[in-house]
Amino acid sequence: MTVRIRVAVIDDHPLFREGVTRSLSEIDGFEIVAEGSTKDDAIKVAQNLQPDVLLMDISMPGGGLNAIAPILETEPSQKIVMLTVSESSDDVTAALNSGAKGYVLKGVGSRALAEIIRSVAAGESYVAPTLSARLLSSRSSPAPKKFSPIAALTTREQQVLQLVASGMSNKHVARKLDLHEKTIKHHMTQIMAKLGVANRTEAAIALRDAIDGRNDQ
Repeated sequence: MTVRIRVAVIDDHPLFREGVTRSLSEIDGFEIVAEGSTKDDAIKVAQNLQPDVLLMDISMPGGGLNAIAPILETEPSQKIVMLTVSESSDDVTAALNSGAKGYVLKGVGSRALAEIIRSVAAGESYVAPTLSARLLSSRSSPAPKKFSPIAALTTREQQVLQLVASGMSNKHVARKLDLHEKTIKHHMTQIMAKLGVANRTEAAIALRDAIDGRNDQ
């Protein structure tokens, strides 16, 4: 028996929302567990139903970007995919830095969207290729002011990274901070995504480089 991926769709355009829910419902392996149209709807759905993947627009009452942090504060394992018309690099960066696992443009086809949702549900991240290329290009351009990616981490994430960099395992970090081990794992996933690194060692190196950079100033 195929395990269905439970999806919630939050978008304030009824016709678009209905089109997405209908399309996914017709594809084997998906179950639409909720719909909504506002930031508050998104938060309530995440807290009450914990869908495998929460599809959410940016431009809606309350703001989709503003819903990410409150959702992950109470449901740290919630996987969020922004489904939007916005191609703004600032929106992409804000969404990913806040903890979204995917950023998809609304022109995507239903089959492609289904594949993206499957990959995110399986633990991967996704950014529309055109936007990903643009982000890489902007990051490689000379910047007037040097920015440390460590600054993008929350206070808690910086605390976790410092302990991990000291050689502690997730289990020991969890004990030290009086948190669940799965919460530490979630924090490390977010940390690695924000820093653009592939593993704990690279994250520790990024922290060391940031500290060295501050000391050199």
